[in-house]
Amino acid sequence: MTATTSRVRTPAGTMNTTTSRTERPERVTVAVHAADPVLRLGVVQQLRQRPEIDLLADTDAERAQVSLVVVDHVDDDVAVLLHRLRHNTDTRTGLVVATLGSGALQRVIECGVAAVLRRAEADQDQLLRLVLAIANGEGVLPGDLLGTLLAHVGSLQRSALDPRGVSLSTLTTREADMLRMVSEGLDTAEIARKTAYSERTVKNVLHEIITRLQLRNRAHAVGYALRNGLI
Repeated sequence: MTATTSRVRTPAGTMNTTTSRTERPERVTVAVHAADPVLRLGVVQQLRQRPEIDLLADTDAERAQVSLVVVDHVDDDVAVLLHRLRHNTDTRTGLVVATLGSGALQRVIECGVAAVLRRAEADQDQLLRLVLAIANGEGVLPGDLLGTLLAHVGSLQRSALDPRGVSLSTLTTREADMLRMVSEGLDTAEIARKTAYSERTVKNVLHEIITRLQLRNRAHAVGYALRNGLI
């Protein structure tokens, strides 16, 4: 709190001194969510040193302007948390994550995440920039992830502009990614880890491809996709 002093001339010609107080700018309220207490503590300690930030206790997390979710990777439990935070219209969500594949990027955006920061880059200054950007209604993505997102959006736009290009043999981005991993020799568990989906979801996606294209098995699906330039 700072004070400023001004002199005001009265009608009688005397000088009165008045003091007004300039209020400190309102701080951004932040809640940090992390299943791993070590990850949470690291981010909390960084932000606690910044006068622009007002860190909230878990009991007050619902009234945060910015919710930061700190994780190693995005799995089903993280997706559930992100969906829950999305329903709180008073908060915007940012993600601090160690690894994030293209499939997981689409998933977190669908969950309402406004900004993403890789944990390896999450020093005090970067965390502050992330929080302030989210509070100002901005979106933040690392450059390579932004390129991935733009490519995906472009693909969707091309499909919308040319409906004739969409057929039963067209694969979604997620389907193509999973088939590509099958072609590289990855099993269900490995694909689940790389895409941040559950093993059940991976099995369902691959089964849907095989059924829709009337193929026999995964190997047949990979061969079909390669022959038709789908992966």
